[in-house]
Amino acid sequence: MSLRFSYTLIAPIYDLAIAAATAAARRRSLDRLGTDNTPEILLSGIGSGLDLPYLPSGAHYHGIDITPAMLKRAERRATTLGIEIELQEGDAMALPYGDEQFDIVVMHLILAVVPEPQRALAEAARVLRPGGRIVILDKFLRPDQRAPLRRMINPLIRHIATRTDVIFEEVHASCPNLQLSRNEAALAGGWFRHIELEKR
Repeated sequence: MSLRFSYTLIAPIYDLAIAAATAAARRRSLDRLGTDNTPEILLSGIGSGLDLPYLPSGAHYHGIDITPAMLKRAERRATTLGIEIELQEGDAMALPYGDEQFDIVVMHLILAVVPEPQRALAEAARVLRPGGRIVILDKFLRPDQRAPLRRMINPLIRHIATRTDVIFEEVHASCPNLQLSRNEAALAGGWFRHIELEKR
């Protein structure tokens, strides 16, 4: 089953399952965006737009997602909130944007969803301007963490909703031009983390 198909099926219940559980962590992550000088900000894997209520004003926002059903929900949420954002259907692993186009890339709950997180992070780095930041909120195993249950269920759910075996340090190692500037626990005893990277 493709993620596009599975998230089309999940879309009607996605917010009920995820919104309340992640709201505070999303807010803390996005509070650090900063919008001086009207930056260009990309939300890679915007989903149903659960980040939209917490975006600061004063930026040009762009959102991309592979699932049209999720994008429709994001569009409705943006309209309700009065937020101007350019939404586009596309793949986080092959972003349809030019090099060095954005000042900030937000990646909330996307690196542990896509089949190849290294490609998604590399694409975020490609479209990011030098000195720009990637803001991440997601669930990651730590190096050498056994986590047998998470590893056991991964083959069952990775093609339906999300991966539970992604090790951030391995993903980050594939992008040496990204410098780690933040790595803090966010939710679930540190399984979910707030991470920020700066492009050198």
